[in-house]
This record gives sequence, structure tokens and C-alpha cells, in this order.
Amino acid sequence: MPGPWSIVTGVALSLCLSLSQALADVSAQLLSFSDLDGWAEDDHAAALDVYLGTCRDMDGEDWQGLCSIAANAPEARTFFELFFRPVLIGGDEPALFTGYFEPELDGSRIRTPRYRFPIYRVPPELGNGPWLSRAEIETTGVLEGRNLEIAWVDDAVELFFLQIQGSGRIRMTDGSIIRVGYGARNGHEYRSIGQEMVRRGIYEPHQVSAGVIANWVRRNPTEGYELLHHNPSYIFFREVDIGDPGLGPLGAMNRSITPLRTIAVDPAYTPLGAPVWIEKGGAGEMRRLMIAQDTGGAIRGPQRADIFFGFGDAAGDAAGTIRDPGRMVVLLPIERAHQIVPDA
Repeated sequence: MPGPWSIVTGVALSLCLSLSQALADVSAQLLSFSDLDGWAEDDHAAALDVYLGTCRDMDGEDWQGLCSIAANAPEARTFFELFFRPVLIGGDEPALFTGYFEPELDGSRIRTPRYRFPIYRVPPELGNGPWLSRAEIETTGVLEGRNLEIAWVDDAVELFFLQIQGSGRIRMTDGSIIRVGYGARNGHEYRSIGQEMVRRGIYEPHQVSAGVIANWVRRNPTEGYELLHHNPSYIFFREVDIGDPGLGPLGAMNRSITPLRTIAVDPAYTPLGAPVWIEKGGAGEMRRLMIAQDTGGAIRGPQRADIFFGFGDAAGDAAGTIRDPGRMVVLLPIERAHQIVPDA
């Protein structure tokens, strides 16, 4: 039976079809670790711990071989430098980094005068194509009285941002906490409320953030809720066993994600579970090895990532201010890297 090293070097000769098709239309450049700004100063052991959380779920014998090696507690920096090569995919344009978080809302299992905004389960009639829009769902009462409510919360704006984030915690009136995760969507494309506010002349682009949007809607409830309906996309949820409250929510790989070590990516260009080196500019620049463990509806393209900041208001404040340039470099098993850049 071949060992992990034989698997890593001997069988990684084909990329998955979707990745190959995506990469056919973008540039790819093989880099060295010395090209990564700040690489030597990072906490590689922290990145390795996060990598171990999802590497066993990756497809491909080469990835599985690397996961077996990682499980034997190698020196972290040596592990990444020995078995991976950095590949800059689609680096002709600057990357765009944004942030996301897990909101924490106040809620109740029953409707009350305070808790009157429902978090809905997936309705049975929801199909694969476009269904009712956000405005239609919230104004027609089509879901009322059908026992589809997971909980009721006290703030429609926070519920809107819960849908954008895709998961969250609900602190109930009895002190308990439940977690909700993404269940399904209504089939409509996401439209940015911030961009719509700019288009209407309410704010300049540099002024828009999640907090600014929330405060404006609360100050202008009638016009504000109409503005929220500009985004026709609507997310339905499922209740998730919270287990250890200290763990992050489940990402796209159905594993808990880690603050400031997990990013959401476009899996057409970046394999889920892969290590990704990010060089984020802007305020609070970041040089860090992340793990691609999540996806998002607005995360499209090879140089696009959403950084997970954690849960609660502080994480939300931090995540809401991030819209920064930079670059992201995917670490791929050696054979895969050289197949993408065959002449390197």
C-alpha cells in the first residue's frame, strides 16, 4: 500500500473539470514562498490547525495524502513549503477583500409584540427556479400560519443582515442560544443595498457600510424597508445543533469555521479546503495564511475573498468596514501547481 508521499507525488495528474474550465480563461503564475510578503512572520501552526479541520473532506488522493501527513503534526511552515507551491490565479487585477461575521440576534420561540419578525424554514413548495421575491414574501403573508417559523426576532434590519451572512445565533428570552444556518434561497440574485443607496444619491461610495445602512433604515423606516426590498433574494434557514458555543458556524464544507483564518472563495477557481495566502491592503492590512472553507453568493472570481471575523457586534463592526484591495495566492499540491502552470 503506498504511503502518503507516494500518493502526493504519483497521482495528482488531473485537476477537477470545473477548475480546469475556469482556469482556461484566466492567468496563472507560479510563485515561490519568498514572493509572499510577510510569509515568514505568520503563525503557520494556527493555519495548519484550521487546515486539519477540513482537509479530510477534500476530493483527490493527493489532498488526502497531504491531510495524512498533516495529521502527524509536522513542523507547520516546513509542511506547507515542502508539499505545496504558491499559484497566483487571475492576478492581473487587484483582489477584492470583504468581511463577514456571524450575527447574534435576540429572539423568541413565540411571536410577541416585541418579537414579531420571523426566521423561516424552507417552504416545501420551494423549487430550483426563481420563487417569490423578498417583497412578495414579506408583504403577502404567504408563509404565515404554516408553522415554518424557527424563531421570531425583534429587529427587521438585523434579520436582513442575518440573511446576507447566511448563518447566525439567536439568544432566546430564556437565556438559551440557538444557531441557524443556510437552508435555501428563493432563486433571485442578490442586489446590493449599498450600491442602490449610492445610485439614489443617499451616500457616496466611501460612506457605505453595514452599520450606515442599518442606521439609515431605522431612521427612515418606511422608505428604509422599501429599500431593503430592492434586494429580491431571500434566505431560508435550518436550525443547527450549536454544540460548543465557542466554535464558529458551519461553512460550505459543513465544518465549523475559524475567525481570521477562514475565507469564503469562489470554488470555481479555489478548491474548498485549500490554503490561501492573502495580502490585504487598506486599513488594518493583513498578511496571513487562510483556509478556503466557505463560499458566498457575492464571492465571484479568482481574486475575491470574504474574511470571516467571528460572531457578535464587534466582529460585525470589523467585517462591515472591509472593502480592500490586495492579492490572494492559492497553495496547491506540487503536481497540481505544475499542471496549472506547465512551463514553470
